[in-house]
This record gives sequence, C-alpha cells and structure tokens, in this order.
Amino acid sequence: MKKTLFNSKTMVMVAMIALVVLPFFLTSQAGAKEKVILFHAGSLAVPFAEMEKAFEAKYPDIDVMLEAGGSTQMARMISELNKPADIMASADFTVIDKVLIPAKADWNIRFASNQLVLCYTDKSRFANEINADNWHEILGRPGVIWGHSDPNLDPCGYRSLMVLQLAEKHYQQPGLYDRLIANRPKENIRPKSVELVSLLKTGHMDYAWEYLSVAVQHELKYVKMPDRINLGNYKEDEFYAQAKVEVTGNQPGTWITQTGISCTYGVTMVKDCPNPKGAVLFLQYMLDPDGGLKILKDMGQPPFIPCRVPTEKMKEQIPAELQKLVEVRD
Repeated sequence: MKKTLFNSKTMVMVAMIALVVLPFFLTSQAGAKEKVILFHAGSLAVPFAEMEKAFEAKYPDIDVMLEAGGSTQMARMISELNKPADIMASADFTVIDKVLIPAKADWNIRFASNQLVLCYTDKSRFANEINADNWHEILGRPGVIWGHSDPNLDPCGYRSLMVLQLAEKHYQQPGLYDRLIANRPKENIRPKSVELVSLLKTGHMDYAWEYLSVAVQHELKYVKMPDRINLGNYKEDEFYAQAKVEVTGNQPGTWITQTGISCTYGVTMVKDCPNPKGAVLFLQYMLDPDGGLKILKDMGQPPFIPCRVPTEKMKEQIPAELQKLVEVRD
C-alpha cells in the first residue's frame, strides 16, 4: 500500500513539474529560431509584412522581426542608442549616407522610388471640390485640418514641406508656403506618417501628405501633384534642389539641411549586426525582381530593377551574394 501511495505521489509530483516546466521548454524551443532584425520606414510597413510572410515560408527557421518608424528616427536608434539591428531600410537613401555611413554601415543600395500625394477621404471638408488645380487654395481655408509627419523624424515630413516650397515656385505665388503653414498648427505634425492615415480614416483630419504607395495600400483618395513638385521624377532633380528644409542633427543643437531630390529608398546591412548570414538571405529575397521587388511593384511603389549603387567601389563592399542584384548607376 505504501509503495502504491508513494508511486501515486511521485506521479502527481512529476505531472505538476511537467505542467510548470513544459511551457518554458516549448517557449525555449519556439525562441530557438534565428532572428533577422529589420528597422524600416513606416511607408514600407505593408509591403514588408508581405515580404516577411513569403520569406519565412521559404526559410521557416528564420523569424523576421520588423520595427517601423520614421527613417531618421530608426537610423538614430542604431547610430546613437546602439539598438541591435541587422538591416535598415530608409524612405530616403540620404539618411543612411548621413546617419549610418561610415560608423554603422559601409554601403547603401537604392531599391525603389515614390512620390508625394495629398490624401483625403469622403469625410474631408471640400472633398467634392478638391483637385490638382485648387488643392493649395483649399489647404489655406479656415477650418480645414491638414498635416504631415515630423520633419525631424521622418523623410515624408521634410518632403511634405519641400512640396509646398516647390508649389510656391511652380504656381508663381509668392508667400504661398507661409500662408499654408500658418493654417497648419503644430499639433497637426505627427511623429509617423502612418498616424495620419488613422486620423484621416476617423475623420479627425481632412488632408495629409503621404507617399503614393501608402495611399494605394490604405485605399485613400488622393490628389496627384505635377511632376515639378511631387518629388517623384528624377528628371526634375534640378528644380527640386531649390527646396531646402532644416532638420535636427545627430547631436543636440546641431542642424542638417535637407535638399530636395526625387524620392529614392535605400537599404543597408548594419556593421557588426547580430545575424549577418540571415540578413544577406533576406536581402537576396528583398532585392530579387521576382521576390520583394515584385511585391513593391504590385503595391504601387516602383522598384529599381536592377537596384543601384553609385560607385564600383561601393559595389565591391556589398556581400558577394548581393552584387549580382545591383548595378553601378548614380
């Protein structure tokens, strides 16, 4: 009887221990996947989510960890806060050049373009009136709520201001920029452009500056700007260069001048990243015309095929597995 009782108690104890230990064991096993940490612009959130699914289906032992935000903010998390990351994808390739190279990265692949549009919904004031000819007049009307992302954190923010500067020149309306900014209180500036999407859809904002790809992905209505001001045509770079916006620098009290140039996205692998092998595998998929670049194209964002680097020297610094996916082109 004692032996049976002892065995029963033992079995109960084993069962209880198993109930406590098993979840930790399963969690440990689930966490055994190798991770690829990818910091990226908020405007890439939707296509990168699709890339993540497709890549992880192909490589089930790799877990892609996506973290989105304003490109400048994300780059500074790597450069100033030393946040661990394998890959950084920026909505403005110059952010990588200015913030990460040479201390945190060696190269910068230009992989896609975009353009700025003015987004709205059926709930927006004067939604039935606005068009490509009168948008700037409507943004200046009393009671119209419009905004953009923070120029100090997000390239879409300083690009929005550039569009307004260029519009003043294009439409030959001196003072247009100042008049429009006067009708946009500071609380209408949000850290991320994706926050503006929510404000539009809930009716708390009438108009917001976004990338065309974001407008398409979120099914927003939008006014398309002329090429001379939309920052989407590299042939207009000379005209775009007239626009300049001061943004905060890497050190407190310092400033960087951002000069107008066509929207070009860049991606790099962070020096001393936690998982270089996994990072290269993901970049091979991302930069493949039949892989990540196809997803971008299908979601309204024109990719460069092949992707580009500005010099032969930079191309030589890229991992050999990626070199066949890029060309030297300024």
